[in-house]
Amino acid sequence: MKQYRNYVFDLYGTLVDIRTDETDRKLWEHMSLFYGYYGAQYEAEELHQAYLTLVNAKEKALKQENAVQYSHESYPEIPIEEVFTELYEVKGVKPDSQLVIHTGQMFRAHSTKYIRLYAHAGELLTALKEADRGVYLLSNAQRIFTEYELFYLGIHDLFDGILISSDYGCKKPDERFYKILAEKYGVSAAESLMIGNDMDTDIAGAARAGMDSFYIRSAISPHAQTAVGTKHTHADYVMSRMNLLALKNRLLATDR
Repeated sequence: MKQYRNYVFDLYGTLVDIRTDETDRKLWEHMSLFYGYYGAQYEAEELHQAYLTLVNAKEKALKQENAVQYSHESYPEIPIEEVFTELYEVKGVKPDSQLVIHTGQMFRAHSTKYIRLYAHAGELLTALKEADRGVYLLSNAQRIFTEYELFYLGIHDLFDGILISSDYGCKKPDERFYKILAEKYGVSAAESLMIGNDMDTDIAGAARAGMDSFYIRSAISPHAQTAVGTKHTHADYVMSRMNLLALKNRLLATDR
């Protein structure tokens, strides 16, 4: 296959295997207890519904704001800490930033069933770095969760650059997210390969940005997707099942 100067990775479902459940009643019971510790009294279901209402309202407002500024369809990403903050404020509590971060991490810890690297993920990233390739992360995620998970998993320092969508108000497949990567790190789309497990976000976004792509079907890829793609979206390379050791060998084939 073609060799690239830069490799841009998705995170969840591509390098990291994760299962979360944000609808679990136990989660909201724990969260209502935590909010209650700081004077914001909620019943579990009340808190759950207030959370969903705020998320939907903020996403809708940001999408409308983007529609005024951009000609293309936008994909808004709100910073979730705004939601956790407002959930305190509507109960008359003024949280400081540290409490908001801890609240978000409480939410993430209790909604996560498990999180782990796929086999050979660290080996793959290290091999690319040793081959003097640029290694970047482009993740639809929340910084207050993901940054800490990268350290926990031991891969934070294996990237030359990390972009998390909550920092920029947009997410894949929004072409703006890819342009931010190019502008911030001097990454040329023509010299880069996007690697991800979602045809509608990772692969479609790369196509919009003029970047080649490699689709890996993993256990948490959307079930309705196929490796063939659609009339308007297809990957340049496809791996029908998760195997990061085989991916490493393909990406660095001419270097062996």
